[in-house]
This record gives sequence, C-alpha cells and structure tokens, in this order.
Amino acid sequence: MNERLKFAVIGGGSWATAIVKMLCENLDQVGWYMRNEAAIAHIKKEQHNPNYLSAVEFKTEQLLLSNDINELVSYADVLIFVVPSAFIFSELEALSVSLDEKIVFSAIKGIVPETSLIVGDHFNTHLGVPFNNIGVISGPCHAEEVALERLSYLTISCADEKKAKQVAKQLSCDYIKCTTSDDVIGTEYAAMLKNIYAIAAGIAHGLGYGDNFQAVLMSNAIREMKRYVKKVHKMKRDINDSAYLGDLLVTGYSVFSRNRMFGNMIGKGYTVKSAMMEMSMVAEGYYASKSAFHLNKEKGSKKAKTPIINAIYGILYENKDPKKIFNKLTDKLN
Repeated sequence: MNERLKFAVIGGGSWATAIVKMLCENLDQVGWYMRNEAAIAHIKKEQHNPNYLSAVEFKTEQLLLSNDINELVSYADVLIFVVPSAFIFSELEALSVSLDEKIVFSAIKGIVPETSLIVGDHFNTHLGVPFNNIGVISGPCHAEEVALERLSYLTISCADEKKAKQVAKQLSCDYIKCTTSDDVIGTEYAAMLKNIYAIAAGIAHGLGYGDNFQAVLMSNAIREMKRYVKKVHKMKRDINDSAYLGDLLVTGYSVFSRNRMFGNMIGKGYTVKSAMMEMSMVAEGYYASKSAFHLNKEKGSKKAKTPIINAIYGILYENKDPKKIFNKLTDKLN
C-alpha cells in the first residue's frame, strides 16, 4: 500500500472530531466533511468544533474542510465514515463519486435502517466496495477521553491485514494504542450490540437496580452477544477481547455513554420521544435494538437466545412498562 494515502473523515459529531484529532497527530492534512456550514466557518476561525469536544483545538492548516461530500471523497484514498447510522443512507444519496477504488472504514456503531445491514455490508452490497477494502474501527474508546488525551485503545478490523495496519498506524499516538483484527463482521456487530446492552444498563440504573445486578446484567450481555454474533458470522474469536467485552463494559458503565444516559432516562420515566429530544446526540442503541431484534427473529428456529435485546425492544418499540419488563428479565438471567 502507498504510505502517502490521503485520509478523510465523514461526519461532524464527537467521535468524528476525536478521529480527526488522532489523524492530525500523524498527517500533514486531513479531509473533514460535515454538513453544517456554520460549524465549518467556526472551526476555520476559532480552531475548534463549536458543537462537539469544543476543548480540542486544531491547526486549521492541517484541515481540508468541506460540506461537499463528493469533494472529500474525490480527495481521499481512505474514507472513515462517522455519521450516525440513522442518517448514513441519506448522506450517501448525495454521493456521485465512485467508491470502487476507495478504502472505506466505518466507525459507525449501528445498522443502516433502510437496508437492515451493518455499515460494511451496506457499502459492499449497495455501493460496490470490495470486501477487502472495507474495515471497522471499534473501541473500547470514548471520544471525550480522546479529547482529554487519556490512554485509550482501538481495534482496527479489515480482511486485508496490510490495510488494517496502515489505518492503525495513522490513528496511533502517545495516548492511542491500536490492535488489528480480521473479524470485520464480528467486531461491527459487537459495536452495534453493545449499545443495546448499554441502554439496558441505563434502564436498570434508572429503575434503581444496584451494582450487583448491573454485574449480572453485563455478564449475561457478553454471553448473549457471543450467541448473536456466532449466528451471523461463525469464526474463531475470543469474545473476551477488548473489541467485544471491553467495548461492552465501557459503554455499559461510563458516564460518557450516551446509550446508558438514554436508558437511564427511560428507566426514570421519560418517554422515548422526550428522552431523545433532551439528548443532543444520537443514541445508536435505539435504532440498533429494532434492527437486531428483527434480524434475529427472521432466523426462525435458528435464532439466538436474546432475552436482553427482546426486553429493550419491547420497552422502546412496544411501549411496554420498563419496571414490569425488567421484573421478568431478572428471572431469565443467571
């Protein structure tokens, strides 16, 4: 691979901002697409994103900022997509530049609602990106701790090991350590599922369950994740690796977790609509719970046993009472 690959980040939220920060540690120029023209103007003038991780200062001469997705896709060899999964379909509708020769990495932790596919599969099936050119960036890593330059770890997955190592190299720095994996599908599903389990942890906290129950809930969640991922993509993997268990734990327990926050509000009595309106960021687990539930249901007799996903789906999409659902759920955990 060419050592002088050009990188661009697609997205303007907190995780996109954090990834741009990492890349700026290693690259002379980083492309950055965001829809918000006012945010672009602010970054150019004030050197920071006005809406997310505003403490992070950028050297604007390093940034190629644009609200034209085609300009940035044309510029870059490696595209890192960090748009919420609920909006990725509409963002890509504006794309007229071919992705055939591009290396596409997803840092999106969800499923494309319009196609019910994980992001990598969507790029492969609907945009013709070869599977060997598709990768996933997963945690355990919160954007807020990247902003504070606290030591964090990433897992970079790609079927092509050389591409995984190249992307890992450009994201690594004093406070970011990267490992690589060839489990592209498994790590992407795990990144999606852990947000559902974080909502469960938040609901439990909002309902008044303590640390003892939270530990049992997370223990059952990792086993449920293992069953689910094995059904969608069977291969040798250690579910206790950081990309699976580590990412689950940080999302389930961290004060920075928007999915846990969302669940906590639901547990305290907020409606789904009111909780979403109060949050300034998207809780990916809300959309993921619907997709994960239906994808599993479609497998019929071969579906995985998923009492936690089923419970969260019932609360969020069938308007079931969280307290009653969790009372039933407690009898299914061990």
